Amino acid sequence: MFRRRLPNEFIRYLASQFILPNGEGDQATVSDKRTGDRLPSLGQLSEILGVSVAKLREQLEVARQLGFVEVRPRTGIRCLPYSFTPAVRQSLMYAVSIAPAHFDAYTDLRNQIESAYWIEAVRLLRAEDHDYLQTLIGQAWEKLHGSPIRIPHREHRELHLTIYRRLENPFVIGLLEAFWDAYEAFGLNLYADYGYLEQVWIYHQQMVDAICAGDFEAGFEAMIKHKDLFQHRPIPELSGAPSANGNDSPGSSYFEADQ
Repeated sequence: MFRRRLPNEFIRYLASQFILPNGEGDQATVSDKRTGDRLPSLGQLSEILGVSVAKLREQLEVARQLGFVEVRPRTGIRCLPYSFTPAVRQSLMYAVSIAPAHFDAYTDLRNQIESAYWIEAVRLLRAEDHDYLQTLIGQAWEKLHGSPIRIPHREHRELHLTIYRRLENPFVIGLLEAFWDAYEAFGLNLYADYGYLEQVWIYHQQMVDAICAGDFEAGFEAMIKHKDLFQHRPIPELSGAPSANGNDSPGSSYFEADQ
C-alpha cells in the first residue's frame, strides 16, 4: 500500500528490496538486512523496471539526495541504512536560506524534542556512554582553558547527540542531527564571548554529572537552564546562505571553532 505512494519507480524498487520478516506486508517491521547490498546497474534496472536509463539517473539522484543510496565508481549503487537526516537537512537549509528566522523556529522545535525525550534517552545510556560524555567534558575544558582558546564545537555537538543516540527513533535523531548541520553551515559555531562559553560548559558538566549519578531530574534542570542561556546568546547575523565549504568566514571578533 505505502510503496504505491512513493514518488518514482526507482524508489519503489528500492523499498521492495527491504525484507519484511514476519510476512505481514506493509504492517511488518522493515528489516535492514539489505543495507550495504549492491543494486543492479542502471542498464539492468532499466530492463527490470521498464524505465529509460536517462529517467533512472534522475530518480537515482533523488534517492541519493535523500540518503537512501550511495553511488561510487567501483562499488556501484548500494543501499544505505535509513536516516531521516538528509531529507530534513535539505529542507532546513533551504528554509533558513530564504528566511533566517526559520532557524529560531527550528531551534525551538529541537529544544522541545530534547526536553520531551530527556528521561527516556538518559535511562538508555550505558556505562561506556557515561565515560564518553565525561571525556567530551574534559576535552571541552582543555580547549577553553588552553592557549590559544579554542571553541569546543565538536564536543558540543557530540555531547548533545550522544545523550539521545540510544533512542530507537530515526526521526528524533534526524531532527537533532539536522539542527547541528544547519548550526555549522550558517556559521553559528563561531562565538566571541568567553564568559558565555564557560557558563554553557558549566551546565554541560552539571548535566553529565547528574546523568552519571542517575539523578535524571537534576540533569534535566541543568539542561533547561542551558537552553535558556542559549536562547539569549548574541549571534552573528545569518547571511541567508552557507558558503561553499559549509561555513561562513569568521569575523574578526569571533573565535573560530576547533574542528
